[in-house]
Amino acid sequence: MTLSDRIDLLMPKVLKPSRYIGNEYNSIIKDPASVQVRYALMFPDVYEIGMSNLGIKILYHTLNKRADTWCERVFTPWPDMMEQMRLNDVPLFSMESRTPVREFDILGISLSYEMSYTNVLQSLMLAGIPLRSGDRTEGPIIICGGTCAFNPEPLAPFVDLFTLGDGEKSIHQCVDLIKDIKSKGLGKDEFLRRAVKEVDGAYVPSFYTVDYDERGIVSAVRPAEGTGAPALVKKALVNDLNAADYPEKLIVPYSEVVHDRIMLEIFRGCTRGCRFCQAGMTYRPVRERSPERLMELARKLVSSTGFDEISLMSLSSGDYSCLRELAHQMVEEFAAKRVKISLPSQRIDAFLKDTLKETQKVRKTALTLAPEAGTQRLRDVINKGVTEDDLMRAVTDAFSEGWNAVKLYFMMGLPTETDDDILGIADLAEKVRKCYFSVPKERRAPGLRITVSVSVFVPKPHTPFQWCPQTDEETVRHRQLLLRDALRSVKGVDYKYHEMDVSRLEAVFSRGDRRLADVLEKAARKGCMFDGWSEWFKKDAWDEAFSECGLSPEWYNLRDRSLDECLPWNHLDCGVSLAYLKSEYAKAMREEITHDCRKGCTGCGIKRYEGACR
Repeated sequence: MTLSDRIDLLMPKVLKPSRYIGNEYNSIIKDPASVQVRYALMFPDVYEIGMSNLGIKILYHTLNKRADTWCERVFTPWPDMMEQMRLNDVPLFSMESRTPVREFDILGISLSYEMSYTNVLQSLMLAGIPLRSGDRTEGPIIICGGTCAFNPEPLAPFVDLFTLGDGEKSIHQCVDLIKDIKSKGLGKDEFLRRAVKEVDGAYVPSFYTVDYDERGIVSAVRPAEGTGAPALVKKALVNDLNAADYPEKLIVPYSEVVHDRIMLEIFRGCTRGCRFCQAGMTYRPVRERSPERLMELARKLVSSTGFDEISLMSLSSGDYSCLRELAHQMVEEFAAKRVKISLPSQRIDAFLKDTLKETQKVRKTALTLAPEAGTQRLRDVINKGVTEDDLMRAVTDAFSEGWNAVKLYFMMGLPTETDDDILGIADLAEKVRKCYFSVPKERRAPGLRITVSVSVFVPKPHTPFQWCPQTDEETVRHRQLLLRDALRSVKGVDYKYHEMDVSRLEAVFSRGDRRLADVLEKAARKGCMFDGWSEWFKKDAWDEAFSECGLSPEWYNLRDRSLDECLPWNHLDCGVSLAYLKSEYAKAMREEITHDCRKGCTGCGIKRYEGACR
C-alpha cells in the first residue's frame, strides 16, 4: 500500500479532510524526475490559515516558474489528523505529491507568529526529522524566513539557516546554491558556509556564539572564527515591485479559508512610523506597484480563479498614492462580474470618502479602523498620527454613504498607559455612535453595529518599544474589566478582548534568547501545539516547561531593558538603525510625534541599503 493510499484511509477519521487531499484547482504538479530541486514550503499552522498567507502564495508561484524546481506546500496537520498520522505511522507529507517531507532537499518555513513555534517542532517530529540542527546528518536543509526571523534566537538551535527580508530574491539564491551543492556531491556544511556569502539576508545561527553576563543578560553575539559570517546580517531587499514575481494564478481551495479572495499587494512597507509596529519598521522602504501592473494582475487573477473579491493589500492601503484612480478603474471593470474591491487596512486620517464609495458599490462590509488608543496623549506616544476629529470624520462619511457597521481596533497595555486612556476607548465608542445618529435618517442604513476589539500590547524587536516591559497580567485584567463596565453604557457595542495568557507567551518569545529553545522543546514534547488557538493552549504544560528549564517567563516579558543592553537580535539589521529606534523611544516618552517620512526623511537609516527610498 502506498503512502497516498494510507493517507486516504485517514480521511474518514478527521474533521476536515479537505485540508489534506490536495489537487486543488491551480495547484502545480510536476514530474519529480524532471526537476533537480525539491522544495517543501511549509506554513506552521492549519491549512485554512496557511492558504490565506500572501507570502506563501508569492514564493510558491515564483519557485514553480523554474523548470528545475518543484515547490510543494506543507501545513501543520490539525490535532485530530496529527493523532491519526502517529497512530498509523504516516509521516508529514506534501500536498501536491504526498511525498514525505524528510525526502525533500529544502524545507522552507514561514514564521509570521511566535505562537506557531511549537507547531514547527511538532511538524519536524511528525516528519521524522531530528529537532536540533546539530543532530541532523541527512534530510532537508531547514530554512526559516518571515517577520519572526528578525529575532530567530528562540528557534536558533533547530534551524539551519534564517533568511531576513524579502524572500523573492533570497529563495532563488538558496535554490541555486543547493542545486550546485548537489551536483558536486557536497552536504549541508558546505551549503551553510557558502550561504552566508551568496544568499542575501542569510543568518546561520550555528556560526555565532552568544555570551551572557552574570545576570543572565546577553552581553554579545559574535560570529565564530573561520565561518565567514558577518558581524551584522543585512536583510534582503527587493526594490522594484513591478519587476518582482507575483502570482497570476492562485490555488482555489475546496473549502473556505480565512481569506477566501484574491490578495493583491499594492505596495510594501509603511512610512507612518507607528512605534509599536514591527512590520512598519522591518518592511521599509515603501515600494509601490503601478496601477497598470495591478490592473494587469487583477484581470489575470479574476480570470484564473473565479474569486468574487479583490483585497487591496498593504500595511496601510489608504496611503497608496494612486488609490482613488485604481479603485475607480477596478470598480468600473469588475462591477459587472460582481467582483467586490476591498480595503482591509484603512487609515482614519486618509481621505477615503470617494474611494470607499467606489470600493463598496458591489456590496458593503463593515468599515474597519484602528485608532489603537483611546486618548490623543497615548496616540502621540505611539506615533499613530491621527486625531479624534479624523476618526469622527471618517465614520460620519461612512455612515452618510450607507454603512451601519464599524469595527474599531485598540491595544491595551501600551507604554505609559493609564486607566484614563482605557476609559477614553469607551468615550470614543460613544462619540462614534453619536456620529451615526447625526446623519439624516433617510441617508443612513438601519441597525448600527459597533465592534470594539482590544488586543494586549506585545513589545516587538526592531521597534522603539523593544526595550519596554509588557504590562503585568493583574493590570491588564483590571483594565479589561474597567473597559467592559464603561462600554455597558454605550448601546449597540460588541466588546472583544484577548486573553492575557497567550499574549504573555507571545511577548516572551518575541524578545527571547537562545535559552528558550530548551523551553520550546520541552513544551512541544508535552504536547503543546496551536498555542494561538485558545482551545489548544496548555498553560500548565508551559509553566512546567519553564520551571524544568529554570527560566521565568516574567524575566522576559516584564523586565524593563536598558537602552545600552545587548539585545539578542542586535546582530540582525532590519534596515532601521538602532540610533533611530532609540531616538523614537525618547520621543515617545516625551509624547512627541514624528511626521510621516513621505513628507520628508526622518533619518530611519534605510538609505544605507542600495536602491532604497528612490
